[in-house]
Amino acid sequence: MEGHVPVLRDEVLHGLAVRPEGVYLDATFGRGGHSRMILGALGPCGRLLALDRDPDAVRVGRELAQADSRFAIEQESFGRLRRVVEAQGITSGVDGILFDLGVSSPQFDTPARGFSFQHEGPLDMRMDPGAGQSAADWLNSAGEREIAGVLRRLGEEPAAGRIARAICTERARQPITTTTGLAELVLSIMPRRGPRHPATRVFQAIRIFINRELEELEAGLAQALELLATGGRLCVISFHSLEDRIAKRFLRDHSRVSPDFAALPVVPDSARPQLRLVGGAIHADAAEVARNPRARSAVLRVAEKVA
Repeated sequence: MEGHVPVLRDEVLHGLAVRPEGVYLDATFGRGGHSRMILGALGPCGRLLALDRDPDAVRVGRELAQADSRFAIEQESFGRLRRVVEAQGITSGVDGILFDLGVSSPQFDTPARGFSFQHEGPLDMRMDPGAGQSAADWLNSAGEREIAGVLRRLGEEPAAGRIARAICTERARQPITTTTGLAELVLSIMPRRGPRHPATRVFQAIRIFINRELEELEAGLAQALELLATGGRLCVISFHSLEDRIAKRFLRDHSRVSPDFAALPVVPDSARPQLRLVGGAIHADAAEVARNPRARSAVLRVAEKVA
């Protein structure tokens, strides 16, 4: 996996402002592109801790850990950052934390994982295939109203009601168990018009729901703020509007005085800004998008802890 190219590589390295002796956290190891980049900037006394829910990613990470004593990885969601950091004996503040959200390229490109409708595979979609309910299990048991709500809320799908109704009708005839089966069902009621497959939003919504991605992100950001040392950097890469909305709001809210105290002549320390925004939203340039089309939707936001 040495050839794996991380999204916004130079921009992340600049955003983290890696110090050679610092302690850093890669909350989404994937296949280690960003982790290797950070290790390359660290000195012999630096340290990097990574997390990932995916056992395949963790296997790759453990190979890296055997080769580099500065690195360690844990199989865990970033909604439990604090527990992992404490278990690793990191008692002082962390100098930088990176979140690279969403699904990694290897996950999308492996049909058996069930994230993509490009190739037939089991309708799974779990970041950790050994934990929780698969997409097929949920889709074949949830009520029509619940399915429609998930598609509307997490996929921003305007045809959520019609798709949910079709799913319930089809599963009464036979269970929906494959990626292509679900994609073809959506296509049968929403003919393709343009380059985007009609099932794109449906797959996004179900995946986010199954993995509790937005809840994990909110928990992870809150813990990251606690864990950062003063002067430490927080970098968040998102790939769709729901993630970016959460990240943008979190960074904005913690980079200004609490509205409840803003009008007071003296603002208590607890209400003062904890973060300083470092620039605005950063997007991949044309050259990177040409090399990696998946970088087109990537948005990087950076903030520095000030208190």
